[in-house]
Amino acid sequence: MNKRELALLLVGFAALTITLTYPLASHLGTILYKFDTNLDGQFSVWNIAWVARTLVIDPVHVLDANIFYPHRWTLAYSETNLGAGALAVPVYWATRNPYAAHNFVLLLSFVLSATGMYYLVRYLVNDRRAAVVGAICFAYCPYVFAHLPHIQLLMTAGLPFSLLAFHRLADRPGAGRGAALGAIMGVQAFFCAYYAVFVMLMVGYAVVFVAVSRRLWRESRYWIAVAVAAGLSIVTALPILAVYLMLRRVTGFTRSVEAAGSFSADWRSYFASSAYAHAWILSLLHTWREVLFPGGVALVLGIGGVVAGWFGGRRDRELVALYGSMAILACWESFGPSAGLYRLTYATTPGFSFMRAPGRFGLVVSFALAVLAARATAHLLTRVSRPAWVATLLAVVAAAELAVPLQLTRVPPPEPAYQRLATLPYGPVIEMPVYSARFAFIRERYMLSSTIHWMPLVDAYSDYIPPDFVESVEVLGDFPTRAAFKQLERDHARYAVFHVDSYGTQGDALRARLIEFAPYLRRLYADDRIWLYEIVGVPP
Repeated sequence: MNKRELALLLVGFAALTITLTYPLASHLGTILYKFDTNLDGQFSVWNIAWVARTLVIDPVHVLDANIFYPHRWTLAYSETNLGAGALAVPVYWATRNPYAAHNFVLLLSFVLSATGMYYLVRYLVNDRRAAVVGAICFAYCPYVFAHLPHIQLLMTAGLPFSLLAFHRLADRPGAGRGAALGAIMGVQAFFCAYYAVFVMLMVGYAVVFVAVSRRLWRESRYWIAVAVAAGLSIVTALPILAVYLMLRRVTGFTRSVEAAGSFSADWRSYFASSAYAHAWILSLLHTWREVLFPGGVALVLGIGGVVAGWFGGRRDRELVALYGSMAILACWESFGPSAGLYRLTYATTPGFSFMRAPGRFGLVVSFALAVLAARATAHLLTRVSRPAWVATLLAVVAAAELAVPLQLTRVPPPEPAYQRLATLPYGPVIEMPVYSARFAFIRERYMLSSTIHWMPLVDAYSDYIPPDFVESVEVLGDFPTRAAFKQLERDHARYAVFHVDSYGTQGDALRARLIEFAPYLRRLYADDRIWLYEIVGVPP
């Protein structure tokens, strides 16, 4: 790998990322995408900050996140984001700012994805200029921008790096290249479980496809390398796989194939994009389930790549057939159970019982089209008099087409009540109001606020919610009451935070209960929005 080339790539893709996400880079610690309305983004900030902090001070307990106290392994109740959190460690500890840590990883994800795609395409088509075009088409595709609040879904770099490692293995099989492929595939599980499954399916499909295409059935070196890759990928991902499997055994958490129906793509999804250049398409669609339009440049050049490759040499035809069929299969999967293929994959593939969003397979369609688009670009550049100018024009048009209006919102200053809580002795916290199961997602705001004090929270939100917490929500929702005190005594809760501005018409009833149980609650802080108490006793 040429170090100078790598440095230029990182600088170039960083500049493009900063441009397309402006002004995020200059306000890392003070703004967040749709802060007021998108609670998934707040969940991601909490998640990244928890991992970045705990990996340094207490790595053994990184999975024991400060939610649903006193339950264990609670980080695994949703995507763990261990990989993204590890990337955030330097920024988090340099700033102690959870927003800066999150936003840094968000920006870095684009750079890593573009770099991985560049090297994959350069290896496949042997043209640096075409590789830049393919990298832009994939790393900045509309799907990614549509999922800015979901940090795990931005971790797309594992797809191109895994396929690059596979192609290197296929061209010159060996245990070393098998180990490289296995390590990359295994590490992907720490960044995004969905994409780890995607990579497993994509590489598995490519292994069989190339074995057929090149008649490698009796090539022992090939199959030994593949076996090394498979074994090392399992070993590498085993720590996180073991945790998920243990939780599944203990909790019974799984998702039925029918549950995937409402998260499947439809035909409109493949025309949906929030980019400026595609706004006119949205006005025609009215409704859509997912944002999967690959971009006009990727689509047109991708089709051109199929044509150019099919009439090229044997390796070109193999490339077109592999990535063309991969796009078709991924598109079929994205339509979910009703289309049939997803049901078959669900029944035969490990890990599918944790998944519920077939529409995300659309990312693989964009990935395959980007490879094919790069192939068309390389073909085109051999037939024009000024290839450098044409390549530059294509790259600029591809980037400009994918520009998206970002709704970046300034984050509020830290609440004084939480700053006061951060100075107190360690103890579990109940945030009030608890909210019913119907409004459980509002508890994500409590989790984000915990990045100020890092006390364990009795109430929280995640993909999996412990049944005993669901059963106690109504009791806890009336706190302070005798029953709620008893429940919190069981959970060893020490502090209670009341968001009095959120009680509405129930505010007077709350104040009456606080007066009634005043001997058991010691007020530590109060303003016109939040009251903080220490629980000092339990009524008989």
